[in-house]
Amino acid sequence: MDTDLRIPRPENEAALNYAPGSRERGELIAKLTELKSQTFDIPLIIGGKELRTGKTSDIIIPHDNKKNLGKFYKAGAPEAQLAIDASNAAKASWERTPWRERAAIFRKAAKLLTGPWRSTLVAATMLGQSKNVQQSEADAVCELADHFRFNAYYLERLQTQQPPSTAGEKNSLEYRALEGFIFALTPFNFTSIAGNLPSAPALMGNTVLWKPASAAVLSAYYLMKLWQEAGLPDGVINMLPGPVGEIGTHSIDSPDFAGLHFSGSTPVFNGFWTAVSRNLYKYKCYPRLVGETGGKGFIFAHTSCEPEALKTAIIRGAYEFQGQKRASASRAYIPRTLWDRIKDDLVAQIDDIKMGSSEDFSCFMNAVIDKAAYDRIKGHISLAKKAADATMLSGGRCDETQGYFIRPTLIQTSDPLFKTMQEEILGPVMTVFVYEDDKYAETLKICDDTSPYGLTGSVFALDKSAVSEASAVLVNAAGNFYINDKPTGAVINRQPFGGHRASGTNDKVGWPDNLLRWTSVRAVKENLAPPTSYKYPFMEEKKP
Repeated sequence: MDTDLRIPRPENEAALNYAPGSRERGELIAKLTELKSQTFDIPLIIGGKELRTGKTSDIIIPHDNKKNLGKFYKAGAPEAQLAIDASNAAKASWERTPWRERAAIFRKAAKLLTGPWRSTLVAATMLGQSKNVQQSEADAVCELADHFRFNAYYLERLQTQQPPSTAGEKNSLEYRALEGFIFALTPFNFTSIAGNLPSAPALMGNTVLWKPASAAVLSAYYLMKLWQEAGLPDGVINMLPGPVGEIGTHSIDSPDFAGLHFSGSTPVFNGFWTAVSRNLYKYKCYPRLVGETGGKGFIFAHTSCEPEALKTAIIRGAYEFQGQKRASASRAYIPRTLWDRIKDDLVAQIDDIKMGSSEDFSCFMNAVIDKAAYDRIKGHISLAKKAADATMLSGGRCDETQGYFIRPTLIQTSDPLFKTMQEEILGPVMTVFVYEDDKYAETLKICDDTSPYGLTGSVFALDKSAVSEASAVLVNAAGNFYINDKPTGAVINRQPFGGHRASGTNDKVGWPDNLLRWTSVRAVKENLAPPTSYKYPFMEEKKP
């Protein structure tokens, strides 16, 4: 086996700053204007061919909900079967493609993404998902390019992990594709997740049915075009926007189903797991189920923490991208003496946050993704406004006149088990529980027991013993644990990302572990000097 190391260790893609007068800012503004002037007609893409069905949905800009960018076509069970057929047709050739050639395609995709396609993916993410320029750049370009490059690098490292061979035998491991297709279900909130969930299994030789979120079809369409330009063969990834119930049910009912790569809500993932369990008798192998699900990120402050750093972490951790990250901070535990010092200034800073269109580069926050999200988040805020054991300190205002805007909301509660301390909201809502200074240990235990999730969390303390205590008590509360930092912003290859408990299977993205889930390893032994007699030395008779 060729074990020469040819793929250099990548560097993380550096984000552009889009400062006034910069080249990238001018290119992006021009691209935003170009995309807004178009009327999109986005098809399904199955086996490399565009397909239009009789069912469509509009593409609405969240921060300008009167603006319709066009429509996309929706798949159902018949189209899912067409995609399964296309996937099966492409599989034999793709899994036999040398791994270096597969890696080269996605490395080329990274080069295109960070070059001529950069402004397109940033603009599509800004318009379709209402992310500001900094968030879109970090997501749709930097993180996604890192996925493509580092996954290729990790694949090479896996290929070089071979068992020893002794005299008379040659041993090797083959990293085979799974026997069947992978169903990738991706969320609206990260273009990088939408790009990684189908491409990581594809890199390992699998073919994929990909159902992007309906609210992120614009950026998904450009991802498909990017892969096509990079040279990805037809049928390796098939794009099927539409209702998850119909597409997903048909996919996992197929005997060719081999795995699920998922990011979304915990109840939906649980439903898939249950359905797959019922179908085990019909599959060729036990399917791989990989899921990143819900989250209830926390910030836990100790009396020794740096107040300014804590305030900044609360604001950035809770309100960037309108709190629509599963890693977002949505609950905080702050000692009383510290709270008394920071409360007024924290509220003033939150009140000062500018919110508006993602096309207005001066805005820190933009709109939530759609009407359903707006109504759900508004319901949580309304509950807090009416509760006797909660106080609205900032925000709480919701307005859908022009876009789905919800002001950054800060709630203080006297009940550490208040609903907004426990349930995932996926919106710009932070709830603070103020604990007595001498109740640090007891409150750490409350934090650990409060939520079913285990995705992200952080502790703020300069006292090393306090950090150690928090790390020990909260050992299972977060798959990504931060010290003196907000609980968001994991970087590929530096903070592999994933949680457990009700937050998923913790198959870390941004690390080789995730790629191993999409391969079935075969051990091969070649005997270079096979025996010619069945008899062993111990069987020889003792000579007189």
